[in-house]
Amino acid sequence: MTEILIRNCAHVLTMDDEARELSGCDILLRDGVIAAIGQGLQTTGEIVDAAGALVTPGLVNTHHHLYQALTRAVPGAQDALLFGWLKTLYPIWAGFTPDHMRVSALTGLAELALSGCTMTSDHLYLYPNGSRLDDTIDAAKEIGLRFHPTRGAMSIGESAGGLPPDSLVEREDEILRDAIRVIDAFHDPAEGAMIRVGVAPCSPFSVSRELMRDAALLARDKGVMLHTHLAENDEDIAYSQAQFGCRPGQYAEELGWTGADVWHAHCVKLDAQEIDLFARSRTGVAHCPCSNCRLGSGIAPVRAMRDAGVRVGLGVDGSASNDAGNLVAEARQAMLLQRVSRGADAMSAREALYIATRGGAEVLGRDDCGQVAVGKRADLALWDIGGIESAGSWDRAALLLAGPMQVRDLFVEGRQVVRDGHVVTIDLQDVITQQTRLARALAESA
Repeated sequence: MTEILIRNCAHVLTMDDEARELSGCDILLRDGVIAAIGQGLQTTGEIVDAAGALVTPGLVNTHHHLYQALTRAVPGAQDALLFGWLKTLYPIWAGFTPDHMRVSALTGLAELALSGCTMTSDHLYLYPNGSRLDDTIDAAKEIGLRFHPTRGAMSIGESAGGLPPDSLVEREDEILRDAIRVIDAFHDPAEGAMIRVGVAPCSPFSVSRELMRDAALLARDKGVMLHTHLAENDEDIAYSQAQFGCRPGQYAEELGWTGADVWHAHCVKLDAQEIDLFARSRTGVAHCPCSNCRLGSGIAPVRAMRDAGVRVGLGVDGSASNDAGNLVAEARQAMLLQRVSRGADAMSAREALYIATRGGAEVLGRDDCGQVAVGKRADLALWDIGGIESAGSWDRAALLLAGPMQVRDLFVEGRQVVRDGHVVTIDLQDVITQQTRLARALAESA
């Protein structure tokens, strides 16, 4: 039995069913679970002093492309719209190896951890030069974050009218066969699972109708979740209407891509009918506000989605389209964009933080995470609210209005991943050195 007592928390945003906010309490973590919350708790294990700290559930990232951490701020892609951005970067990504995948994943996961994230998905849809989903899974195990990798894919190359170069697409029978392999090897359906695998064709414009349908059938046969990009910008809508004769929501529904086991990234251009479809079918959305701004895609109708009952989480998206991976900054951006779009009362700081924590857990099908509550997994973020960012704040629980952008301490499954603002599970400086070397070599070869 392992225990950690987080003592004397200044304030706790629980995100539980009663939306309780607690002050001056202790939280006991035992064997990966929150065992008790109260005052004067005792332990024979480690004690962490949380005086002056705000405690929240660990943040949840519902959409990422970790490999893109090696291609931030690439000239030629910095000011391009989505399709042009992709065509600039595809040839660079074609040079990646398993080492690129693993090191970029370590970098991206460490960045997420420092921003308070305890659980993240990852959408890996290209596998050049022997790369496998296993490379990113190994990185997640090393750093200690809860991980939902998805076996993505592209099957329609330029010669068949698709966007990606032919060198980056795969045969569809091989895609499905490898999806079965990684599910059988790594997926854990149990409560408290550290790894759950999903099936994730890249997008409707990079795979066939048949692969979309077959992927849905495979995922449901295996009992895993489905993920893809959908309705990201005006180009995306135009492509769907020209190629499929319908809007993206209808295309998704026809192919079995709606339901509580499905979540779509972006959904910037969903219309009222599609929002209603997602609400009725319990289909989830990964909202990526910074990436949507960076690529000029627009402001997703999150207020309308939430009001209709759509499950919404946050995603930092790839570091080539953000170009950061800070999840608490993403939550602040989500709040601000809804206010720009709908008025100052469109979204509160607490609602945006709910979306970033419990909302994301719900999208990923994790009822065991996303709350500070007895019996839930011990995934917690401690924020130092005694610093300059919060100085003068009248409401120190309003983290997204006046609070730090980096976490003080982070616990995942009751194990400490960040201590005093430093990642403790890996040698981060060594990873950064490797990342810099690999990025420079890519730039020189380009």
